Amino acid sequence: MVELPEGKMKSREGTVVDADDLMDGMVETAKETTEASGKIEHFLPEEKEKLFNTIGMGALKYFILKVDPKKKMLFDPKESIDLHGNTGPFIQYAHARIKSILRDYNKDTQSISVSDTIPFHEKERELIKLQYDFPKILEEAAETYNPAVVANYTYELAKLFNQFYNECSVLKEENVSIKEFRIKLIE
Repeated sequence: MVELPEGKMKSREGTVVDADDLMDGMVETAKETTEASGKIEHFLPEEKEKLFNTIGMGALKYFILKVDPKKKMLFDPKESIDLHGNTGPFIQYAHARIKSILRDYNKDTQSISVSDTIPFHEKERELIKLQYDFPKILEEAAETYNPAVVANYTYELAKLFNQFYNECSVLKEENVSIKEFRIKLIE
């Protein structure tokens, strides 16, 4: 059951939201939020539209998927677009940051061989452990028919990546072995 901030959706009272209208509204909310950030002036119009659609649909899909299917959810379009919470755009931003680092690294990552003598930072250990849990997370989600397990794992992974990123330099790391390990870790 999905509820809106205005209350329950009821077909008899005409308070049901059409899916197409909801999706259009999410894209519009993404557009307003993104334009307000002032970071897309150099984008072409078609790039902007693609970005708004990606953010809006990602926010909607994630918001629906993150809630256990047996529970009611209160869907707030503005809240679902927030870059600083348990939202699709938060996860999308972490992914975009990782892709940007890998692009800026601009070397073949297949040739990196990681030394087993590198001292790990606490956040690196936590990322390794969380990534190691992924197969168990998938199995649990499949056994319980609950995609929220995967969605919430993804949020925790993005949150931990952001902590790692704030505490550990990747591209500016002077030790080449550590830099290459961190590149492989985020890859």
